[in-house]
Amino acid sequence: MKVRRQFDLDILKLRNGIHHYGFDIEDSFFEEFKDSFIEKGRLKVKLSLNKSETLIQAEFEIQGRVELTCDRSLEKFDYSVDVTNHLIFKYGNEFSELTEEIITIPRDLPTLNVAQYIYEFIGLAVPMKKLHPRFQNEQGEETEEEAILVYTTKKEGDEEDEETENTDEKEVKDPRWEILNNLKKNLN
Repeated sequence: MKVRRQFDLDILKLRNGIHHYGFDIEDSFFEEFKDSFIEKGRLKVKLSLNKSETLIQAEFEIQGRVELTCDRSLEKFDYSVDVTNHLIFKYGNEFSELTEEIITIPRDLPTLNVAQYIYEFIGLAVPMKKLHPRFQNEQGEETEEEAILVYTTKKEGDEEDEETENTDEKEVKDPRWEILNNLKKNLN
């Protein structure tokens, strides 16, 4: 809990205008979050707040590395994180999340803790499928092979399709398939 207190921003005393903050994220930060899929990391966060009478605009710039476990080989590897995210804290009567980027906060809120937001932005920067860099080339080759597949639709009067239909009829030997083919012909 002490680690999270480092991310408390005293917004009640802030004057209108732009304010800058900097945070260092280390392993102890991720230990604060229960069931975190990220255990280790070293990141720097630059936070810029633009406070006005009705809202606070926040820009988070997060750069660094997190240690992930490869889904294929279970090896540990470093993953580079470099993201910029925006949030708007709008003054209202109570806490509520209007959209993913707009959050209502009470006007008399003395401090705003940004640890959860930073954790979520880091988590969103990590890919769903975590592959060690040595498997990245293999993944790319699989993607290229999938792109070669071409799907077409049958158009009436197309000679090529009629030829393939005739060859399909000749190849059918199982009587169950013949019944299905006959049904298909009757529907057309």
